[in-house]
Amino acid sequence: MTSSTPAPDAPSDGEGSPVGRRLVLGMLGLGAAGLVSAPYVQRGTESVLGAVSGKDPTGVTGLLPNGGGFRYYSVAPSVPHRGPRDYGLAVGGLVDRPAHHSLADLRAMPQQRMVRDVQCVTGWRVPHTPFEGVRLSHVLELAGVRPEATAVRFTCFDGIYSESLTLKQALRDDVLVALRMQDKNIGHEHGGPVRLYVAPMYFYKSAKWLSGITLTREVQPGYWEERGYSVDGWVGRSNGRDDAPTAA
Repeated sequence: MTSSTPAPDAPSDGEGSPVGRRLVLGMLGLGAAGLVSAPYVQRGTESVLGAVSGKDPTGVTGLLPNGGGFRYYSVAPSVPHRGPRDYGLAVGGLVDRPAHHSLADLRAMPQQRMVRDVQCVTGWRVPHTPFEGVRLSHVLELAGVRPEATAVRFTCFDGIYSESLTLKQALRDDVLVALRMQDKNIGHEHGGPVRLYVAPMYFYKSAKWLSGITLTREVQPGYWEERGYSVDGWVGRSNGRDDAPTAA
């Protein structure tokens, strides 16, 4: 998102098949139970919704609530689970030392903890949320960024989602390759075992299920940005942004 362009409403049914009124009301009726069991409800309903619509059901399952005030979103009908044995983070592109970091490698790197508010472009907010992980700047320093690189592209092991930051944004101290959230390892439903966390930006910039970091010559729009979201997703000064434009 550019700082001068307000974020559009997150697509809930505009990118897939139309959502029937009865189906939406039925899904919203899961609200109370979903606060406790949304990840399980989501997995159990994906196949049913897919059968109803015949298409990717994520426009409906994105309405499901999750514990702790979070909502579970995915643009893929299913996402594989990864853990210590099969997780890997590839770092490449315009770097001197391409790398492949295991989960153990990332855990052995210097860890940074921060507590910020999580703000979704759809309107929900989770205040004072702890995140811990490796500063993205540290991962990039290990790789050796080439002078011609000006941006960073992120890809995910769901096989679909992507995001980008300028190199200047990526080097901020409040951008993490996150391993823990709310003082525990990041679970699958929250994008674990490793996700991006861009503290001063709307949460869609914090790509879940992170598997690839690529240095590029220019910013490449991410999944939602190709569908109308702006590239610079700043929330505002309240969440740590330090280069907000001065009002005229």
